[in-house]
Amino acid sequence: MVDQAHKPEETALPNNLQQHHKQDEERQQQQQSVLENAEYEDEELHKLLVPDVTQLPLTPSSAVESNFASYFAPDFMKPGNDQYVYRHPNGLCVVGLASTHSAFKDKGEVSAVDFNVGKSDRSGMKVTGKRKKASSFGNAQHFESNTALCKVCTSDDSYIIRSCVKGSLLEVNERLIKQPDLLNSSADREGYIAIIMSKPADWLKVKSSLLSLEELKKLREAGSILPSHNSS
Repeated sequence: MVDQAHKPEETALPNNLQQHHKQDEERQQQQQSVLENAEYEDEELHKLLVPDVTQLPLTPSSAVESNFASYFAPDFMKPGNDQYVYRHPNGLCVVGLASTHSAFKDKGEVSAVDFNVGKSDRSGMKVTGKRKKASSFGNAQHFESNTALCKVCTSDDSYIIRSCVKGSLLEVNERLIKQPDLLNSSADREGYIAIIMSKPADWLKVKSSLLSLEELKKLREAGSILPSHNSS
């Protein structure tokens, strides 16, 4: 009788061991799954934080490429007078000479920049006030797109550079007066001509007449010349 009473316990014991073993396996599988998910998330995070070097550009983007949209006004008012307009989302427009401008084709390169054009010296025009807030634009000169900004001189010729966009002149690059060579070395950066604030409505009117860099390249490769821009 004693032996028979103990028999059910002896048969139940292996079942309990199997159940515990199964639970241990499930826990291990869950832990393994958690570890795999964590490793996957770490790998994805690593991809976001540390980009693949093989996918990086040969040269990093410049501040202009990162913060400004680039536009070009070819043959502005005169054949070969190619200018750029770098526009910031806040409406600021940086104006200067495109690399395809006729001035850079002269043998003597740019030798002088004169802001004394029109009826006043543009170098004396500058908006006052911190951060050039909208409230300080009252003392800014309002220019049309064909208003002259300066005269760029080479040993062979001289060229009138115009604002290209309608807006308020915030400043001209006075460094060019003493360092005209900035146009030869970095016309698209330190050698910019002026900064103009253009209202959204005025910008939309002129934007349709401007080209992208690729469009400008195709135009010049084809040897085409656009009709002169009319004043706006």
